[in-house]
Amino acid sequence: MGRGAIFEAGFKPQFSGHETFPIRYGWLKKVFDEVSARADDPDNKKVFLDDAAIAKFGVGKNMVSSMRYWALATRIVEDKSGGNFKGPYVVTPFGHALFADDGWDPYLEEPASLWWLQWQMAASPRTTTTIYFVFNHFNASTFYREQLAAELRRYCETIGYTDVADVTLKRDADCFVRTYVSRGWEGEEDSLESLMAELALVQPIGKRDGFLINRGPKPSLPNEIFLYGLIEFARGRPTSKSFNVETLAHEPGSPGRVFLLNEDALLERLSIIEDLSDGRIAWSETAGLRQILFRVDPNSVDLMKLVASAYPRRRRAA
Repeated sequence: MGRGAIFEAGFKPQFSGHETFPIRYGWLKKVFDEVSARADDPDNKKVFLDDAAIAKFGVGKNMVSSMRYWALATRIVEDKSGGNFKGPYVVTPFGHALFADDGWDPYLEEPASLWWLQWQMAASPRTTTTIYFVFNHFNASTFYREQLAAELRRYCETIGYTDVADVTLKRDADCFVRTYVSRGWEGEEDSLESLMAELALVQPIGKRDGFLINRGPKPSLPNEIFLYGLIEFARGRPTSKSFNVETLAHEPGSPGRVFLLNEDALLERLSIIEDLSDGRIAWSETAGLRQILFRVDPNSVDLMKLVASAYPRRRRAA
């Protein structure tokens, strides 16, 4: 049995909900605007269900469901019913800060936004089990879609989860690929699907259906978003005040895993962690043990302020 959130007792994986559509540009902003406009409506689940939804969002019925799924998966909105797609829905504080008309980056023009979305989808398996699985448990450097679907089946067998069909796993594996790999060569319409492909975390290789998981330095990853992920990781482990490099590089849900940083790239980030965190986190190499030490409670850090600092354009405008 493996370790991590997807192996905990009672965890139920989710391999559907996206209707096979990857997250697209413009979707999250549209969902944010519609949910915000009906914030005072206790029955605002109709945002995605009534006859006007197709016209408002400008897509078909299945795509409306997919837009709802990705908005929940990225924590732009929350389902107050407990995650059963029943509503009512509310905009999260981060959703408002990012997508309001005067927000940090309502049209996702900054790398910081995509990296923040990557953390939301890959650091928690609640809605996006396959994304979490690939980044946190899939140790191969290359894979085929069929191989990924087979690995998902083996995972389900390991935890004794039988309530999923092979075709569902295949579709989810395909949706994962289309979420992270650009399909621009297949036509202009498909190229619109590659929102997360800009991060180049997964790349096509060879002439067949092969893909590379691109571990290594991530120059476009802002230090502030890296620090955000590090603090979120520490918040999930309240009994620990120190974390060694191996944990931060390889533990499921860690910054090294979620952002696909190899050990050298991770060490480069950690070497400046004291200055980056304003002294709240220290870097230590005592007796050959390389680790960081939290000098403050991670829960005391203002994550909203931290992420806001990743948007220099907004700071200049202010």
